Amino acid sequence: MSDALLIGEEELASYHPGTNLADRAHALFLQQSSSWGLAREGYAGLHSAEFRTFAFGRFDVKVQFNPGRLTSSSARVDDASIRARRCFVCPANLPPGQRGVALGPEYLLLCNPYPIFPEHFTIIHREHIPQRIEGAFLTFLRLCKELAPRYALFYNGPKCGASAPDHLHFQAGSRGFLPIEREYPLLKSLLAEEIVRRARLTVSALDGYLRRCIVLESTRSEELVHAFEHLVAHLGRSGTQGEEPMLNILALYDDSWRVTVFPRARHRPSFYYAEGEGRILLSPAAVDLGGVCITPLENDFRRITREEIVRMYDEICLTEEEFARLKESLRNQ
Repeated sequence: MSDALLIGEEELASYHPGTNLADRAHALFLQQSSSWGLAREGYAGLHSAEFRTFAFGRFDVKVQFNPGRLTSSSARVDDASIRARRCFVCPANLPPGQRGVALGPEYLLLCNPYPIFPEHFTIIHREHIPQRIEGAFLTFLRLCKELAPRYALFYNGPKCGASAPDHLHFQAGSRGFLPIEREYPLLKSLLAEEIVRRARLTVSALDGYLRRCIVLESTRSEELVHAFEHLVAHLGRSGTQGEEPMLNILALYDDSWRVTVFPRARHRPSFYYAEGEGRILLSPAAVDLGGVCITPLENDFRRITREEIVRMYDEICLTEEEFARLKESLRNQ
């Protein structure tokens, strides 16, 4: 990896002072969005992004018109397509002008030039290893804490949202952007079913939110790792042997971690594959499950309906029966 790729502390401080990772990330954003043409264009375009909001009583789902995400939303992630292209997040293949911040010897923080969030980052492993959260979840938690309170962290599985399923990476985005952040405290009191409660760990199941999810909360990373491993083990029993089960993760840190896991049944909804006017190019990942659905085509943005949003979540998430089995397994951990 070229030394020119890395931005040193002195240069970062000239954009924004501070020594913690959140401050350094913000400094990287300021440097890249002013000095790197691709990022400057991406964030300039984001300022004109349009939103529609669909109200569902106690919560909202937003739809963002974001043409810059067309490549990601339409990405071919089958094995043959992956083998036929260069990995676009490998350090050796990054575009000219992209620079990053070292996160120890294994990871690199990069500014995402095709943003969804006001500030959007990709955290890549320096080696070309497959997208797999197993063995990396503790690092994911550590980075979530270090990037708080400015950013949330998220992960897309290789079969449900990752446009680079062959290269381990996480993403981070501005706090306060996703509706689930502000909605969860009320939803927890009204809809969440507490499954596990120990001294420093709570595991809850959230239904009645269009998308069924499991929420892990703790002040101790080792408790979260144990609970998460049990969750993944259960999901893996119903999947293809050796493959990571389909899931997306959103994580926040405010004196304790809140990790929301969305187990998946399908990669994309049926209307993604429809012909003609029936097709809507919406390929849901963690951000969409957090309450902001990304449509890169204006026609799709204008015509998507409340009913299609409900159908999308219903098709890609676990069924009521599958979710009930998952809850029972977690109770017995």
